[in-house]
Amino acid sequence: MAKVLLVDDEDQFRTSLATRLRTRGFDVVDVDNGEAAIRAVRADEAIDLAVLDLKMPKMDGIQTLEELRTFRPAIQGIMLTGHGSLDSAKEAGRLEAFKYLEKPCDIDELVGVLRDAAEQVVYAKARHEIAHVAERGSLWPWLLGAHNSRPLFLFVGAALFLGLVLTPAPSRLVELLGMEKRAPGATADGPEPIMGYASYREMTPGQTIAGYYTRKNKLEKTVVRADGTTAKAALTPDEVAFRAKVMLGVIAVSALFWATGAVPVAVTTLFVAACLYFFGIFKPDGIAQAFAKDAVLFIFGVLALAKAITKTGLDRRIGLLLLAPAKNLTLFLLVFMPLLSVSCSFLSEHALVAFTMPLFVMVYASAIRAGGLKKDRTLMVLLALALCYAANSGGPGSPAAGGRNAIMVGILADYGMAPTFQQWVLYGLPLVPVMSMAVGLYFLLFVRPHVAVTHLDIAAEVRRAAQKIGPMTRDEYVTAGVLILVMVLWITASDALGLGGPVLLGLVLLNIFRILPWKDMQNIHWEVVFLYAGATAIGAGIAATGAALYAAEAFVNILPDVLRTGSGLAIASSLFTGITTNFMSDGATVAAIGPVTVPMATVAGVHPWMVGFSTAYASSFAHMMIIGTPSNALAYAMAKDPSTGEQLVTLGDFLRHGSAVLVISFVVLWLWAILGYWLWLGFPAV
Repeated sequence: MAKVLLVDDEDQFRTSLATRLRTRGFDVVDVDNGEAAIRAVRADEAIDLAVLDLKMPKMDGIQTLEELRTFRPAIQGIMLTGHGSLDSAKEAGRLEAFKYLEKPCDIDELVGVLRDAAEQVVYAKARHEIAHVAERGSLWPWLLGAHNSRPLFLFVGAALFLGLVLTPAPSRLVELLGMEKRAPGATADGPEPIMGYASYREMTPGQTIAGYYTRKNKLEKTVVRADGTTAKAALTPDEVAFRAKVMLGVIAVSALFWATGAVPVAVTTLFVAACLYFFGIFKPDGIAQAFAKDAVLFIFGVLALAKAITKTGLDRRIGLLLLAPAKNLTLFLLVFMPLLSVSCSFLSEHALVAFTMPLFVMVYASAIRAGGLKKDRTLMVLLALALCYAANSGGPGSPAAGGRNAIMVGILADYGMAPTFQQWVLYGLPLVPVMSMAVGLYFLLFVRPHVAVTHLDIAAEVRRAAQKIGPMTRDEYVTAGVLILVMVLWITASDALGLGGPVLLGLVLLNIFRILPWKDMQNIHWEVVFLYAGATAIGAGIAATGAALYAAEAFVNILPDVLRTGSGLAIASSLFTGITTNFMSDGATVAAIGPVTVPMATVAGVHPWMVGFSTAYASSFAHMMIIGTPSNALAYAMAKDPSTGEQLVTLGDFLRHGSAVLVISFVVLWLWAILGYWLWLGFPAV
């Protein structure tokens, strides 16, 4: 039972009410003035509810509640007064008082209000990222904690980080960092693993990875010569290896924190930034560049643009086009999902998720109202994750499906084997609908039976919502025009403008037309923007320090012989890529792994397309973590109860269902593509 603070200057009334509440199971602290109430709240973290007399000397109930909210933002206030007035009620409402009751009130009514308010505390704490207070004197509940405050995983993360950082650097890591780039025409045994990675192409012949990392990031150290003069020198391979170990520790700890909710999402991002600073991974300007990637601007812009689409009602119009076949959950999973996946092979999957997810939130709200339910978390999990995984499944379809595919085309071009757009579609598109239907079957068989809503016609819900708001308005037409402009720029000018530039232009236009004021733009889910910024910074750090190169090569070296030739190498490459892409951005994954696996294919006598396509396709299998792709981050940000603000889809949901979908994706890729129609299609002569 929640702990209640009772504040009233009438001693007899206060003590009588406190006694009656205690007999009904409440733990009550009673005080006679506002200042004493503040001291009580500051001293006792268990107080979540406050019953306040509105009219008191010195500090009235409204002033007291305002002060209490300063120290305890989630506290729920119930106003009691014998001097009620409409103005007082409005003022209490401004402070979001949970209830306004006349004094004296019926005790049973007050008990009911307190119990309802106690439920609201959970949602309020979630909104303010406040952990529940663990039971005093009980170690295990305290260690497990609650979302955003889990001491056990903080300790595990600290031990993991120290273990990775303090362990001596592997000799192979130091050897790789000291490897010199060969001069043109030079010959040597075996492939040169540093040749394909995009950034390392800027290395000069004879330069080491450690030297290149030092020069590119301006990390030269000052050394004293024998004659007493000073000079600038590059970091040694051992010094860079230490930084590589730090980045491996950072990615391990960040993945742990993001998966378990040990600390707030944004705090993990701050941990990443702190490590980049204090361990000297980059200079301050370089750290800013690592965080301020185009994908981060894109995430911010799309979240803000989605607000305009929802605000104007345009989302309902889009839904009529996209969701027409979804007359029930079975058709949604087996027909809509494959259609969406194929669309995502040629259009921005992130944009389609951003525009569709608000519709699903609306459909969810309508469904639980119609079913007489308070919530149905499983329904939101099904809608949100199915949408994410359908979008991810479209990744293999064409080079236009994402930057990761363009990176792979560039790597294959380095070896004189770049596929055309049509060739990529020939080998990739047949995989898309089959994979999406397999994922749909998983949700139909293992998630759908646990949905509390018995009947749901998604298409009808969207149609009713569109009819309810009437014909299109001026704001909808303007928003639609801006949206079309943004999508045209994404398709035609993304090479020059990226994904962030067009959407930022769209926000400016929407503000000029007074559709999306700045207040709406800043009221987005910033924790998701922070999360994706942290993920891109990690990707930059592990790539620059050589940690990604070492991890990729270490994986390939432990493969059995059967997985080093033919289809086996393609399967192994996809396995490592699919796992890695869940912990860093898909583009960074391909950039780090492709330069290792593609040259190995040439040495092993395997067609480079087989390994290159497998690597690129598997980089879209970012199902387990929300940092792997903007689509996951966008869906997570929007998957909240529209009434209470409760986060309905958690990081744990992504980890649990994403693990199963990852296995399904691997099986479909291996059996349907690598060991299936690819053998029938064959590959052109090298």
